[in-house]
Amino acid sequence: METILTRYRNVTILAAVLFAQVLGLAIQVKRTSENESTRLIRIWTVSTVTPLEKAIMWFRGGTWNLWRNYVYLRGVRQENRELKDEIERLRLEQVRLSDDAEQARRLQLLLEFKEKFISKTTAAQVIGSSGSEQSRSVYIDKGKDDGIEKDMPVITADGVIGKVLRVFGSSAQVLLINDQTSGVGALLEKSRLQGVLRGTPAGEVVLEKVMSDEQVQPGERVLTSGGDQIFPKGLPVGTVTKVSPGPELFLNIRVRPSANLSKLEEVLVITQQDEKAPSVADTAPQRAVDILAQRLPSVPDKPAADTSKPAANGGGTQTPVKTPAATPDAAKPAVATAKAPGQTPKPAANVPKPISEPPPADSQQGGPQ
Repeated sequence: METILTRYRNVTILAAVLFAQVLGLAIQVKRTSENESTRLIRIWTVSTVTPLEKAIMWFRGGTWNLWRNYVYLRGVRQENRELKDEIERLRLEQVRLSDDAEQARRLQLLLEFKEKFISKTTAAQVIGSSGSEQSRSVYIDKGKDDGIEKDMPVITADGVIGKVLRVFGSSAQVLLINDQTSGVGALLEKSRLQGVLRGTPAGEVVLEKVMSDEQVQPGERVLTSGGDQIFPKGLPVGTVTKVSPGPELFLNIRVRPSANLSKLEEVLVITQQDEKAPSVADTAPQRAVDILAQRLPSVPDKPAADTSKPAANGGGTQTPVKTPAATPDAAKPAVATAKAPGQTPKPAANVPKPISEPPPADSQQGGPQ
């Protein structure tokens, strides 16, 4: 390397000087376009780097398209097939649940069962809470003046939170479901097992009175059963989080409330409930077969046979007699009666007599004139 630099020393120095001069000129010289001036060195730099950047972006875009259109979508067909199977399964489940619901409504109508439905609620705001850990309750800004009464259920959009414990003039105290003195009739959504939902001194919620030989899975929803005559049936209460053996052959079922009981702001007080029995229109939906049977034309009844015959000496109105259409069986005997040469014709067997014969001349007159 030193030999080359030593041999071409003058040329190397000249090239370095020329490069420095060109670089200095490029830094000093500016190109003006559309009221903007740009240094020549920047233009050269951009022109040199742009093809390299384009090549990098092209390579990046091609790699991304390959990943998105092939590698990433490789399992989409299988996923689509699984989703279709899931849709079909859900459709069958929907049909089964619809049949079960219709059957349940029919049984309710048959046994004259009545259910309670929420017909009127009053919105209230939480204005305070109990200051003791042993008593878990809140105070709302609606009371006796607003139609609030004791033991009225209190709910939120997420689920049940408690019932009215004490009523004052313009406020009321609500006992939460995680209080150890509370009690809510509840049932499990899937297994339909019933129990009593109570609070613990630690502020947790447990479902009691469920036998240990029953199968309860974590994650199952807990709903109100309506057996306490306070909460309407079917309101969400919480979700099972843990199941363990408890005392006296009962399960210890821990429940996570649906509503956040520690962050209550607005609540709804159910002030009126209506008892309603399913109507006949709800319990007896028409089947598709019945609808089609109503739309199709019905078969008319067979008319009675007319045994009346026209009188020989008619007088009055003449009854027309229809001639039945010829049938293949009636045409065959007629062919058999044809006369062959050299033979005496024989009467054909089972030849029916003509039904329609012209009436006598005097019967056509219609009586004396």
